[in-house]
Amino acid sequence: MNARRGFVPEDEKNFSPEAIGKMRIASRHICYLINEDYDLKSATTFVGNHFLLSERQRLAIMRSVATEAQIRGRLARQRAAADIAGGEVWIDGFNTIITLEVMLSDSILLEGMDGTIRDLAALRGTYRVIPETAEAVRILLGRLQAAGVRKSHILLDEPVSNSGRLKALIADIAEEMAAETDIRILRDVDRALYSKENVITSDAIILNHCDSWVNLMQECVRERGVRVMRVWE
Repeated sequence: MNARRGFVPEDEKNFSPEAIGKMRIASRHICYLINEDYDLKSATTFVGNHFLLSERQRLAIMRSVATEAQIRGRLARQRAAADIAGGEVWIDGFNTIITLEVMLSDSILLEGMDGTIRDLAALRGTYRVIPETAEAVRILLGRLQAAGVRKSHILLDEPVSNSGRLKALIADIAEEMAAETDIRILRDVDRALYSKENVITSDAIILNHCDSWVNLMQECVRERGVRVMRVWE
């Protein structure tokens, strides 16, 4: 079975050059509204209705844009990959691994206004291991080793299906790669990461709260020469 993570057949139409042009105009309108303190979802609904955007297109914009204040705050707390050599990192496990699975599946990746890489998988608590999962874990751990990270804490959401199976897979690959890894299944991963340094995630809420973060996914995409899509300007 074709298990391409994040793939939707209608994406060819939703993200054609003409469609992206319209989305970029719409994103300008949405950014104006959210910078005036309008709610992002409400602003996207209002503008999306005006431009007749599909739900998939609206989701792409919502995952890409941020207010000027949010971007300034995130960039002020961003650390370079070189800064984490010899240290520890805290990883939003499902968020990071799913994005790598999407990359390996040649599905759509988005570049956010904050520089992060996001996907459109939208699994909503339902997850299963796919053929690309093991390679995604190897890419993650390999990139951390290349950065000189001493220890990685990978946090997985307990409410998400197959979290135990993914933990076992990560543990096996970490042992194979001799990567010092602490894997935990927690009820509330987001809150656990709010007070951490060297966080690896593209989750906007976590990025707004954590002490510092590293844009590791941007490094992974750049190294592999993967094309990412920008739906804002």
